[in-house]
Formats: sequence, C-alpha cells, structure tokens
Amino acid sequence: MSQEVLIVPKRDTFGKAAIRDLKKSGMIPAVVYGLNEPPVPIAISPKAVARVIASEAGMNSVMFLQREGTDIKRHVILKDVQRDPITGRLRHVDFMRVDMTHKVRVKVPVRLTGTSIGVKSQGGVLDFAHREIEIECLPSIIPAHIDVDITNLAVGDSIRFEQITLVPNVVFTGDAHQVVCSIHGKAAEEEAAPAAAEPEVAKKGKKDDKK
Repeated sequence: MSQEVLIVPKRDTFGKAAIRDLKKSGMIPAVVYGLNEPPVPIAISPKAVARVIASEAGMNSVMFLQREGTDIKRHVILKDVQRDPITGRLRHVDFMRVDMTHKVRVKVPVRLTGTSIGVKSQGGVLDFAHREIEIECLPSIIPAHIDVDITNLAVGDSIRFEQITLVPNVVFTGDAHQVVCSIHGKAAEEEAAPAAAEPEVAKKGKKDDKK
C-alpha cells in the first residue's frame, strides 16, 4: 500500500479562466469526495497523478492527500481520471476518501499468466473477454492485479470468475458466471466469417436480377 503524501491547494476560483491559470502553473483541477462529507475542489500536479497511475497498484493506490498549509491528511484512492481525447494528457481527477477500517469496492486488472496449450499446440485463439474484476476488501489489502493461470486451457475451455481463487478477505462482487477468457478453435472463426458475408452476397444478387 502506497503511503505517498500529495500536498494539494484548495481551489477557490472556477470557470475556464481559472482552469487556464491552473494549467499555466502546472496544475489541473480535481475534487475529493466520499465518506458522507461534502466534495472539496482542489488543484493537483498531473505529474504526481501520472506517477501514481504508473505504480504497481495504479488507480487503486492508497495515498494521503494533505491540504496545503495544514497538517490534516486523508486517505484517498483515485476514482476517475479525465484525459484530453487528442493529446491524452490529464485534464481532471476525482479522488475518493477511504476509511482504512471499512471495505471498498474497486475494479482490479486481471492478468493472464502462462501460455494456453490450446493456443500453443492446438491452433486455438485466446478470447480475453473481461480484463477487470470487481472486488470488495479493506483499502490496505487491495491487490494490484488478479493473476489467472491459463496454461492448461485447451480449445473449447474457458475460465469463469467463480473459478478464480482470491486471496483471503477479498470478495468478488460481480456476476460469478461471466467468462473471463476462453480458447476458440480457428475453424469456428473461419466458418463465421463467410456466414456474415452471405447477406451482402444476396443483396448483390437481387440488384443483378433487376438489370
């Protein structure tokens, strides 16, 4: 669990002009909310946020936010980030306050390990359907990722969320029957492609008949 302390100033001005001024000073707008307390608008360095996102725990890193000019620190996690659609640069960040004694629900990346025998030896194709898993646990034990071993998956096999073994005190909260990943045979995909093209062929045939 990250114990990084991010010192942030409170925002007292709003609007496009205020955001432009923030950017000129190397900051972006953000907000802190949660735990039945009013949301507080703040400013933060996008470089500090990028560093947190790039860490092993990523978006689920637990850190301290400290208000500039005070000794008050609050545990938070990143809840949402907005990026410029063209440049990809951070534009706005949402932080959620967390109580270290109360469970939170977060989404954690699923990481596949090993090479499936269905892909390696049987010519199959891996379908990685769900790349995140929603869990509930204390903030201090949020895993950076959930590893799923696919080494023994043959063509036609799949792994559902209910088959994943989680660490103690971490609970899965979504649809347990959803398929995380599966191995499909290439033959099935090749048969599906011509079938999808048939309506177009039929249409062309009708046009030719009218000529």
